Amino acid sequence: MYHKYDANYTMIITNSTEHMRELAAIAGKHKTLGFVPTMGALHQGHLSLVKTSMEQCDFTIVSIFVNPTQFNDPEDFKKYPRTRTADINLLHDAGANMLFIPSEKEIYPIPDTRVFDFGNMDKVMEGRCRPGHFNGVAQVVTRLFNIINPTVAFFGEKDFQQFAIIKQLVTQMELSMQLVSCPTVREYDGLAMSSRNSLLNDKQRALVPLIARTLFEAKDRVKYTDVSFLKTWVYNTIDANPELDIEYAEIVNASTLQPIDAWGDAEHVQLCVAVRVNTIRLIDNIRLK
Repeated sequence: MYHKYDANYTMIITNSTEHMRELAAIAGKHKTLGFVPTMGALHQGHLSLVKTSMEQCDFTIVSIFVNPTQFNDPEDFKKYPRTRTADINLLHDAGANMLFIPSEKEIYPIPDTRVFDFGNMDKVMEGRCRPGHFNGVAQVVTRLFNIINPTVAFFGEKDFQQFAIIKQLVTQMELSMQLVSCPTVREYDGLAMSSRNSLLNDKQRALVPLIARTLFEAKDRVKYTDVSFLKTWVYNTIDANPELDIEYAEIVNASTLQPIDAWGDAEHVQLCVAVRVNTIRLIDNIRLK
């Protein structure tokens, strides 16, 4: 694999699904293919996925596509940050081998009417607040997997529910690939890195570290409080700030995503939150046990 410091290194960029499929097939004959799907507006969290892919695989492919089918709010889709030139430069400097930047027509040459069934996994938290979101995620992810046929795909733990649902999707479709979840990358003050952070003004940016501080303290409180009290405490702590509107705070079984009533109900437990700062929506999570 060429490295960014090799004299012959050039990141290949294509917008064509057919070309992407051909190049991935050629590379996949002799190399393990790592795949990092993104919606662009890249930050160090995305680059950590690229780095992990480069460490674990012979060839790393990144995609940038803002998928319209996973947005239940057209305004949110319209406002989603798009920084293509900066993204290309970051990926080139990181040493990625290939970048796929398709148009909507390339991904969806005809409307995608597929409906996926994830049981109750997509009915809670993000699924409850954003109806149809995970069906749209499943549409685009399966399309990208079909085009690229990766050996391993890399996702960030910040989108915890999304990763759990994609794992279920891969199992349901019996896809012969591995999924890797990488730790959430945080800013100096704990805020989970997100493309949406760039939409925050200075005043909002100064407030939002409260989200992560609350999660970290919640983890410390597990040993001396029960599930119901901790959930209420998290909700009230964030909601006490009039500039922050908390949509949910859920303590769930990390495997099924269903709420638990007692710490003994699941081996692994995750605390997940979603918070609005005016029109900007941020999510975060932390493993409690």
